[in-house]
Amino acid sequence: MDAFAAIADPVRRRLLERLALGEASAGELSELAAEGFGISQPAASQHLRALREAGLAEVRTEGRRRLYALSPVAVRGMRDWVDALLAPTATWLQAADALETELARGRRERRRGAATGVPTGVPTGVPIGAAPASAAPDREHTHDPHHEERSA
Repeated sequence: MDAFAAIADPVRRRLLERLALGEASAGELSELAAEGFGISQPAASQHLRALREAGLAEVRTEGRRRLYALSPVAVRGMRDWVDALLAPTATWLQAADALETELARGRRERRRGAATGVPTGVPTGVPIGAAPASAAPDREHTHDPHHEERSA
């Protein structure tokens, strides 16, 4: 069973959530499964076995106890897969955030213009309706076809 199939079951997800807090005995995990889901100790053992086979849980023996721990390697592999899956979405979300920032900036500038009576985008110091100096025609480079200089 692969890791994603293993976590499809709510009992196994709950057992992993507990293991994320630290090591736990098989007895403690069986009690947790019995309390939360009403399953028997043999059924809880089957869920623990599925987690071991999927590589999500590791077990070690200490005397007569079996102690379970979360396998960080398997969990990291799952996280890496999900991160790779979401990477294009993250790029799209960054672009959407940038667009929202620009839209908010435009709204803010329009509000400022409405409050001051000066339209946005007009250089300060230029009367409304007057063209900025840079917009005046350049007389030296303007050609008037009706005005021909005659040589004498």
